[in-house]
Amino acid sequence: MADEHYEIDTYEDEPPEPEPDEDVEVEEENNNEDAPDLIEGEGDEKQEEEPVEGPRRTSKYMTKYERARILGTRALQISMNAPVMVELEGETDPLEIAMKELRERKIPFTIRRSLPDGSYEDWGVDELIVEDSWRRQVGGD
Repeated sequence: MADEHYEIDTYEDEPPEPEPDEDVEVEEENNNEDAPDLIEGEGDEKQEEEPVEGPRRTSKYMTKYERARILGTRALQISMNAPVMVELEGETDPLEIAMKELRERKIPFTIRRSLPDGSYEDWGVDELIVEDSWRRQVGGD
C-alpha cells in the first residue's frame, strides 16, 4: 500500500491564455484604473450632472448620519496627526477634538447631497445647522 503512487491534479489560478496566431494583431489591455471612463467632447450620452444652481432644495440642517460621518472622518484624520483647527485645552481624544471643531464650525469638509434627478448640492459644514445632541446626552449645559 505504501508503494502505490497517486497522481495529484493541480489547479492553476487562471487558465493559460491561448497563444495568438502570427497573422492576428494582439490588442493590448489598458489597465490604467486612474483614467476616466468618459472622454469629454466626444458626445457621450452619460456625463456627470452639474451641481444645482440657484435656491437650495435640501434642508439646511445636518442629519445625524452626516454628523456621524463627519465626526468619524475628522477624528480619524486627527488621530493620524492632521493639523487641529481649534485651540486645545487639554483634550487628547480625537473624537472630542473633532466635536469641538464641529461646534466651532472649523471642519474643512464639504457635504455632497445627491438628488433624485442625478444632480447634487454641495454644502459646507460651516453652512449647516448642527443640533447640540451631545450636550443633551451629557446633561444639557
